[in-house]
Amino acid sequence: MRKAALALALALAATAVPAAPVTGPDPAAEDTLLASITRRAYDDPEAMLAELNRRWPTHAGPGQPREPAWLLARGRVLLAAGQAEAADAVAARLMGREDGVDRGWLLRALIQERAGKPAGGLATRALSGLDKHCPAGDEARALRELGCDFRSTWEALRLLLREQTGQGVVVEAEATARRALALARAGEDRYLIAMSLGNLALVLQAQDHVDAARAELRAAEVEAQGHLTAAGRVRNFQAVVERRAGDLGAARSALEAALVLAEQADAPHFAAVTRSNLVDAYMHLGLPKEALAAGQKALPVLQRFRDKAFERNLHHNLAVAHIKLHQFDAARQELAKVGEIGVDPSELVPRARQLRELGDTWAEAGQYKEALAAFHDERGLNALANERNRASALEELRRKYDSAAKQRDLELLARDGQLKDQQLENQRLAQKVGVAVGVLLLLSIALIGVTLLRMRRAQARLTANQSLLRAQSERDPLTDLSNRRHFLAVMDQRTREAPADAFHGALMMIDIDHFKNVNDWHGHAAGDAVIVEVGRRIRAAVRDTDLVVRWGGEEFLVFAAEMQAHDLGQMADRILRSVGGEDVETPEGPLRVTASIGFASFPLGGAAATGAPALRLHWEQAVNWADMVLYKAKAEGRNRGVGITAVEAPDADTLASILQDFDAACLNGQVRLTVLLGPS
Repeated sequence: MRKAALALALALAATAVPAAPVTGPDPAAEDTLLASITRRAYDDPEAMLAELNRRWPTHAGPGQPREPAWLLARGRVLLAAGQAEAADAVAARLMGREDGVDRGWLLRALIQERAGKPAGGLATRALSGLDKHCPAGDEARALRELGCDFRSTWEALRLLLREQTGQGVVVEAEATARRALALARAGEDRYLIAMSLGNLALVLQAQDHVDAARAELRAAEVEAQGHLTAAGRVRNFQAVVERRAGDLGAARSALEAALVLAEQADAPHFAAVTRSNLVDAYMHLGLPKEALAAGQKALPVLQRFRDKAFERNLHHNLAVAHIKLHQFDAARQELAKVGEIGVDPSELVPRARQLRELGDTWAEAGQYKEALAAFHDERGLNALANERNRASALEELRRKYDSAAKQRDLELLARDGQLKDQQLENQRLAQKVGVAVGVLLLLSIALIGVTLLRMRRAQARLTANQSLLRAQSERDPLTDLSNRRHFLAVMDQRTREAPADAFHGALMMIDIDHFKNVNDWHGHAAGDAVIVEVGRRIRAAVRDTDLVVRWGGEEFLVFAAEMQAHDLGQMADRILRSVGGEDVETPEGPLRVTASIGFASFPLGGAAATGAPALRLHWEQAVNWADMVLYKAKAEGRNRGVGITAVEAPDADTLASILQDFDAACLNGQVRLTVLLGPS
């Protein structure tokens, strides 16, 4: 599941495209030459640095008008050679020129990307200046009349797209990908056109438009004909799409074909990146030894080129392969190297996928402590990515509603203008015909009344649409259940009505077992069908007054304001049997689905017979307790419910220490649990 981010970064790097030598001062020919040198530097930076040094005195003496373009190329070649400090010095030199500031910001964004750090902010700053000569919407005229530097603008858009896809804001990402494609076509750069089509395919695939993504890839293959590295990068895009579509064999074949093209092109850096992608493919095909062999061959090359972003992903892949082989110490060493390199905080979605894969692999190997830690980290990243994607979609809806409201205002203004013209005409006619004046005045009053009535109706529709938008923002669009935002609003209301640390009620956390396998083996359409049906079965198994929330991904939360512990156990049993009692119908056929449940009634405390005091908790702490027993259910074999019947803790500090080492508390009797088994 990590290959989307890998292939995206891969496809947007430079590659070798042969160019004819430049003998004149033609700017377009110079830009084509510099693009060729920059792309070839990805695999042979030393030779391209020598080529630039040979040509620099002839084509761009210091202080000449074309110097910024040559400086940017020099900085990018130095960066490809792993000389980040020298590249940053070139960026500082660019920013010292009035005509080089935007390229300086772009070069610093590329330096950040190569180091595996966020680059979107610097890319946006570069775009703010580049857009003055490359405005969106009429790219051909911008190149023809405004002196648009389309390749630098495309590169800045590529960095922005990388951050948008990493954050999961796919609506904005698609708009950015389409603008980059329009620029590449206006500049008639076939390499950039092929890469733009591949990037667009990944964004469409992230929205589950698989057929549309494959169509864009077929167009990319046409544009890449005749260029070995470009064709190889298109194969990497193809591997991502086929991997997510569930065809692991096709994904592996695409990557092996890309590796052949890289070796034919004598492109060692590109070949190493492709091998790192193959590590992931081999692992998902159950070939961990082959994965380790490919990764160990790629690692020294990535280190030689100082490609931290791909080296970080490769260490993660190798860690997963070691876990599958039960080589736990080696896996921890690889994960430590991931930590040393650092994680790009802008890549929420790829990092969440990595953590989910890591958690599942630890759990399959029986290492539940590490699995629980990975699942907790993954859940936090998913929640943040979902919130940002939801905010992006809501912003798009608001723009549409605002546009409709402005159109209605224009229509009303036009009608008002027509009314004023009619009134002037009436005044002229009044000088000649008094009776006609009276008739026209009555007609004008009637028209004003109709206009005011229409304005009120338009305002009422706008108000209703805004209310609908607010309501929809608190509903999960797939299951029509409440979402996390609605649950937070309910908790906020209860906090205003009662002390914040006096949470009362019952909580139940529900997780669909092995849901990742449903998506991997049967596709996202089947996964969506499973989530919708499980949500419906949960809703049918609880009371009308209970709140059912889609917590995120394949997790659900049930909040029962007033419910005894005995009734809560019966509800958990109903849900277990409702979810696992019958197969779920999906587009891929019926699927066997089970769930794991953690539940507890709050406030916590000892059993009534012991007279132990009830301990007051904030609702967020209560959710953590329900979450803990959910993972207890998953660790003990899934398809079961685990509930808290009693907690022996004299004070809040003891309660907090129990949560830190929950398994030990269960063993020594501080926490008593009840276990419900699901249908076999």
